[in-house]
Amino acid sequence: MTGGTVCVEIAVLDDPRLLNALASLDRQTRKPDRVMIAGSPASPPDLFTEAERRFPGLPIRVVRYPGRAVDAREGSLSVIDEEFTAYLDSDEIAPPDWLARLTAPLAAGRADFTGGPTRPTRPPQGSIEQYVDLLERSIYEDLVGRSVSYLPLQNTGWRTSVLRTLHFDPTIPGAEDYDLEIRAVHAGHRGEYVPDAWVYHDKSDETDLFRWISRRYRLYHVPMAMALLKNGELAGRLQERRRPVRHPLRFLDAAMKPPALLDAAFRERRRALTASTDQSAQG
Repeated sequence: MTGGTVCVEIAVLDDPRLLNALASLDRQTRKPDRVMIAGSPASPPDLFTEAERRFPGLPIRVVRYPGRAVDAREGSLSVIDEEFTAYLDSDEIAPPDWLARLTAPLAAGRADFTGGPTRPTRPPQGSIEQYVDLLERSIYEDLVGRSVSYLPLQNTGWRTSVLRTLHFDPTIPGAEDYDLEIRAVHAGHRGEYVPDAWVYHDKSDETDLFRWISRRYRLYHVPMAMALLKNGELAGRLQERRRPVRHPLRFLDAAMKPPALLDAAFRERRRALTASTDQSAQG
């Protein structure tokens, strides 16, 4: 299967594991037509220079956008010419058939976006790694089967035209993938989960409990609640029956949700007011 051109985008700030991700792309049976490295102005140039030197066979293009990963992904939409866009994170390694499997439903015309699961690069070590691994398994084994809107962006493929129509919402960084996929489903776009399109995910960089709590609250719980409120999905989410992740950290994780919801409600209200003011000014 070679139908349709494909851009693989990796948003990165300063992660040397990018070179491992690129090495895995260099081994793909379905070669990417472009590899977009989307970095910020603060990204060290040596890393990108080394990437281009080490992988001359990859059609690498380095672009820089101010802000966060969501800003880079949104900004890059204007320069992606390929029919399909796939997202891979710098801490992931793709097996040789990954891109072919991920894009096959797109090329066959039966899906507008696809996604696959993750596997740990090694057996999880330490309490945080173990919990994160169990969480990711829960997403793919329990939640994605109910709705493809649960797919994390880090291993997904899209019709580029759909991305250009929907765009990323930079006001909810950390849950822009969930927001995008909810809106895609609401708009009638077809999503397909592809279990065989898996990638290795390195979760070994988070070992400090207090740092993990802070990041989990700021970059997951609050933006996720904002996405639910924005798209009218909160009531349905609260009524879901989910299998509990059997790990002591789930109690700490659950304790973050009520304050995160209050925080998100305030931020979402402020975001909606700002958007309304901007529309009035334009009108």
